[in-house]
Amino acid sequence: MSNTTYILDDNLIASNGSRFLNYILDIIFIMLSAFILTFIFAILSNLLEWDGLNEWLINMSDLESQLVFVIISILYYVFTEGLFGRSIGKFITGTVVVDENGEKPGFGAIFKRSLSRLIPFDAFSFLGSRGWHDSFSDTYVVGNKALKESIKTFKEFELIGVKENE
Repeated sequence: MSNTTYILDDNLIASNGSRFLNYILDIIFIMLSAFILTFIFAILSNLLEWDGLNEWLINMSDLESQLVFVIISILYYVFTEGLFGRSIGKFITGTVVVDENGEKPGFGAIFKRSLSRLIPFDAFSFLGSRGWHDSFSDTYVVGNKALKESIKTFKEFELIGVKENE
């Protein structure tokens, strides 16, 4: 068998429209997660009589709420893309995060990718190129079905000329 390694084909890269839809869907799920977490903390603070937490939740400043949103966003992306290679938005659009070999990236790359999203105007970086959080983390977003088919074809091509063992 050959020692060649699968290298991602640029034709598999998800379109900007698909990436934009991923972004919108993920923002919706992050906001939903923030709402659910706030609701859970409010119930717990009332049940456990943690008046300080309840007071803080009610009187949270804009800066505090933005910081909470950033933390929830990072946790959302690290959790979903770290475990599944896809956020909920990517599940819906049929895309997946991979490295240049079409494999699920390691936790370090996913964490770097998630932190890179904090760069101002990162969402607009896709208008001219691959996008900063992809570039900095050496990751790609591709169509999941197309990737599987491409890898299958690559592996089948490698088998050409290999003798079968009897």
